[in-house]
Order: sequence, then structure tokens, then C-alpha cells
Amino acid sequence: MFLTITTTGTAENPATDLGFLLHKHPDRVRVENQSHGTAHVFYPEATAERCTAALLLEVDPVALVRRGQGKGRGGAPDAALAQYVNDRPYAASSLLAVALSGVFRTALKGQCVLRPELPEQARPLRIEIPVLPARGGAELVHRLFGPLGWDLVQAEAVPLDEQFPEWGDSRYVRLVLEGELRLADALRQLYVLLPVLDDSKHYWIAPDEVDKLLRAGDGWLAAHPENGLISSRYLARHKRLTQDAIERLELVRLAEADGSEVEEIDNAVDETRDTEERPVPLAVQRREAILAALRSAGAARVLDLGCGQGQLVQALFKDVSFTEIVGMDVSVRALNIAAKRLRLERMGERQSARVTLLQGSLAYTDKRLAGYDAAVLSEVIEHLDLERLPALEYAVFGSARPRTVLVTTPNVEYNVRWETLPAGHVRHGDHRFEWTREEFRAWAGQVAQRHGYGVAYVPIGDDDPEVGPPTQMAVFTQTDTTDTTDTTDTPKEGEAA
Repeated sequence: MFLTITTTGTAENPATDLGFLLHKHPDRVRVENQSHGTAHVFYPEATAERCTAALLLEVDPVALVRRGQGKGRGGAPDAALAQYVNDRPYAASSLLAVALSGVFRTALKGQCVLRPELPEQARPLRIEIPVLPARGGAELVHRLFGPLGWDLVQAEAVPLDEQFPEWGDSRYVRLVLEGELRLADALRQLYVLLPVLDDSKHYWIAPDEVDKLLRAGDGWLAAHPENGLISSRYLARHKRLTQDAIERLELVRLAEADGSEVEEIDNAVDETRDTEERPVPLAVQRREAILAALRSAGAARVLDLGCGQGQLVQALFKDVSFTEIVGMDVSVRALNIAAKRLRLERMGERQSARVTLLQGSLAYTDKRLAGYDAAVLSEVIEHLDLERLPALEYAVFGSARPRTVLVTTPNVEYNVRWETLPAGHVRHGDHRFEWTREEFRAWAGQVAQRHGYGVAYVPIGDDDPEVGPPTQMAVFTQTDTTDTTDTTDTPKEGEAA
């Protein structure tokens, strides 16, 4: 797939400002790896009078199939083979739209740190895509782009074969758009409408696609006469998601017409029930407390030990202050789920370099864990037999020795407040023990003393005056950089507990 963006300018307002808007220098060729191929950004021309930025997307269909584990739709062997020999085994426009959002992410958001005034300025733009799938032909292209402020919308049908005109036209067009728009608006329109024209996507549609559609369509989609068609095709004709999108777009349209906020329009609810504030789940409170403690400690390189399905790793990844995140778990299945949650296969090289998932056991020392700012053991220790805790203690505090260690575990005293938890039962069937506040503090204090750490305690959740919080957290901070471990009864490297 190939796309060019051209603008013109003057000596006072040079066309090369396009480089600032796209965050790509006109004198350099930028190559970025995508999960489905390679994106190249370069400038065929760059003068004050005229500047053109080109995006060339090289799709690797074999890698695309392999990342999908060799399965066709439905998983049939013949469908898997068809993806290798089919003339179009991927949704090219969808791949180009994803590449646009990745390569020009900052421009798509309308941000420019060096020249913050530029994104708000409309400028003459010419966008060309030589070959674009269009299920609906040139007529649909005009219906989609015509109402969006372009002075010229040209969709020229591409013949099946120029040597045999009697064969007719293909379902591909050569697209040319010309007009004076903000670059961010033009990119957001392309991000939505390219896969809409193709009527196909290269990935499965999840509920969060509605939010993506509304974000990219902000300012233009609600008033578009074809917003129903756009929503349906963008969401792969998923009826429930399409209806949700259309209802939310209608609220946006009504709010814009009334000069109000969407929240003011969408107020026909039962004040005694629908608008009642729901309690924040304990798992969310726990992650927020962990993130706050890590930020307070100034940690940038963080270990999530016993990461499970990657919920905390995902939360860490969303905060750019955490530059390196390692999730480790003994379960390969859990790590596979974590990889899917993080969408590692779809990340660019720079993003994926921040995250590593490792298989490993905390019953053994592991040299891969040394040298990090912080380690988190969130709801981990209670899943181990008590006699195995010394091995975990040595592996984390004696061998890896991060500057900060966070340990969270249930407070068994709070269990009486769970109405659905039978008396005498632990919260999870795999919990080998659950400690009182006194027992947890006694263990944490001994660990800190043996390994040269100070320790503080943080309640997580509602701190009941009688039984304390539902979750208790110990924050260990290294006070002695020398190894003060008493190794008399501690497993040595490579030994199991």
C-alpha cells in the first residue's frame, strides 16, 4: 500500500512544516516495523513551496499468517493453506489504517510539541492512494468523502487489465483528495474510512472498537449523512456494537446542535439507581495503590513477579514513566493470555521493547531478575506453601535485590465482611494461607531485617476500624546496598525450596 500527503507553502509559511506535523524529518527515511510488515516514511520532495510525505507499507503475508498461528477463519486446514496462496489474504486497507495510526500517531492526535500552533491551522492538502479497495466503487467514495470539506474527491476506477478493456474495471480505485483541512482531521478521516471502503478488517472486532471509532470520528462523524453505514462497516457489521455507536453518535449530534455537553443531554436516568456511584473493584484499587507506590519510589524498570494474565503489566505499560516492564510467571498459559491482552504481536518495535514476558519460578534464583528498580508480588505469596516462602524470599530479596519491593496479600481478618464467603474459608481455592495484619507484619519485618530493607505498610481498600483493610501491602525500601542475607537456611542458586 502506498499513500502520499502533499502540501504547498510560502517562504513565510513553508510547506516543510509538514515535517513538524508528522514528526518525521524531511531529510531522513524512517523505517518502522509493524506486526504485519514494514512501514517506510520518506519525502520525494521537500521545498518551501511544495512538500510531499510518502508512506509505503510493505505487507508480509507469510508473517501475518504465522502470527495468526497458521489458522484460517474457522481454523480449517484448507483455509490455513488458502491464506498462503490466495491473491488477497489480508485486508490491505485495514493494515494501512493501522500503520497510519502507528507511524503518524502524534499527528493523528493533533499534537506538535515543537510547534504547538501548527496542528490547529488548516492547510492545502493533496492526498493520493494509487490503488485502494472500494466495495461500492467511485460512487461510495464520493458519498463518504464528499461531505467532509474536500474541494476535490476523485475516484478513478482501476481496470482489471489495461490490455483487455473488455474485462471491465476492478473494485479498486485511484483516490485523490484535495482541500484545505487540518492534517489531524484528514488523517482521522482516512483511519476510519479506508477500512470502511474495503468493508473488511484484518483483526477481530472487540467492544473497544466503538470507542476508537468515536475518538477518530470526533468533530465529523456525528453529522455525516452516512454515519450508519460507516459505523456498520467499521464494526464489521456487528449489530450490537453498531447500535451502540449510532446511539452515542446521535447524542453527540444533539449536544452539538444544542451547544451542550453530551453528559447534559444524556441525563434521562433514574437518579436513585442508575446514577448511583458504584464502588471501585478491589482489584482496581490494588493496581492503583501499586502504581502510586512505584511512582513515589521513582521506579522506571519494574518486575511483576507472578504476573498471571498481565493486568498489572498492562497498567504499567500505559504509563510511559515505566520504561522497562518484565512480567514473570510459572504458567505458560497465563503468559499467552497476557501477551494477547497486551497485543504484543501488533505493537511496533519501540513499544514492544518496553515489555518482556518470562517464564520462571520464584522458588529459584534467576539472574535475569537482577538490576531492576522495583519488584511487585501482587497476591502471590498466599499461593505458595509456607515452607517454600524462604526460597521466594531469597530469590527476590537476597539475589535479585531491587531497590523497592511491593508485596500485597489478603487480610484474613477482613473476611468476616464478605457476606458470600463461608466462615473459615479462604478467598480463593488455591490460597495456602491468609495472614492477619500481625502475622504479615511479623514476616515482613523479619525479611526486611535479614536483607537490609526498611518496610512500611499501606492499607488497600476500605480500612475497617475493627478488622482493617481487605488487602494489605508492604513497601520494602533498600537501606543497605550490601548483601546482608543470612544464608544458613536459605536455598542457594539453582536449588528448590
